[in-house]
Amino acid sequence: MHGLGNDFIVIDNRENQLKQLDILAQKLCKRKFGIGADQILLLENSNIAGYYMKIFNPDGSQAQMCGNGIRCLAKFIRDNNISDKEQLHIETQAGIIKTKWLDEQVEVDMGRPILDADKIPVKQTGRLINAPLTLDDISFNITCVSMGNPHCIIIVDNLAGIPLSKYGTQIERHPLFPQRINVEFVQIINKQEISVKVWERGAGETLACGTGACASAVAAVLNNRTGRRLTVHLPGGMLKIHWSGQDNRVYMRGPAETVFEGTILL
Repeated sequence: MHGLGNDFIVIDNRENQLKQLDILAQKLCKRKFGIGADQILLLENSNIAGYYMKIFNPDGSQAQMCGNGIRCLAKFIRDNNISDKEQLHIETQAGIIKTKWLDEQVEVDMGRPILDADKIPVKQTGRLINAPLTLDDISFNITCVSMGNPHCIIIVDNLAGIPLSKYGTQIERHPLFPQRINVEFVQIINKQEISVKVWERGAGETLACGTGACASAVAAVLNNRTGRRLTVHLPGGMLKIHWSGQDNRVYMRGPAETVFEGTILL
C-alpha cells in the first residue's frame, strides 16, 4: 500500500505468527531482494483500543508512529472486512490515534504537537524554534517538533537547491538527537501552502511523511510564516493539515491506496 508514494508492506499479524520482526523488515523492505517498502506495518490486537499498529523501518528499527501508514492501515481494515466502522481507534507507540473516513480519504487526529525539547527528545531545554544548528560545512536554523516521532524542520528559500541525502544523514545522526531524528526541509509558498522534502530516520529519503507534514505545518506556524490550515505539497502528492487553535490538535487528511496483494515464502 502507499500514501502519497510513501509505501508499506501491510501484514495482518493479529495471531502473532511472525517473529524476529526487525530481521523480517530488513529482508522484506529491500527493493532488489525483497518486496520493497519504506516500512512494514503490522496489524495486531490491542488491549486498550480496537487495533494496534506496529511499525518497522528498513534498517530493522521500530518507529513510534506513521501518519501515511495509519491511513493505509485504516483502509486495510476496511477493505478486508475486519471492521466497517467509519471511525477507528488504533493504538501506536505514540498513543491511541483516531481515524475517520471522509469522501474516500482518511482524516487522522494526530494529537497535540510536543514542543518541549526533552520530550521530543533533543539534548536541550525549553523549545527549539528557529535555533541554530551547525554541521560540517553549513549552519541551519531548526525548529523541533514531535508528532509521536521526532522531527527537525528547516525552512529554506529554495528547496530544489538542498542536497537532501547529504544533510539528512548528518542531521539524523547529530549528537543533539539521542534517538536520531526525521528531517524536513520546507519552502513557504504562501500563507496557505508549503512544500516539503523528507528524510526519515532509518529509511532515508521518502516521497511523503504524514507526521513530517504535520510537524512542518506546526513549525511554519511557530515561525509566523503561515496560517493554521495548510496544503502541504510533498514529492508524492498533497496533504491537508489543520493545527487547531481550539484544542491544540493537528488533523491530517489524505489518500491511501492499495497497490497489490500477494504471498512470500519466509
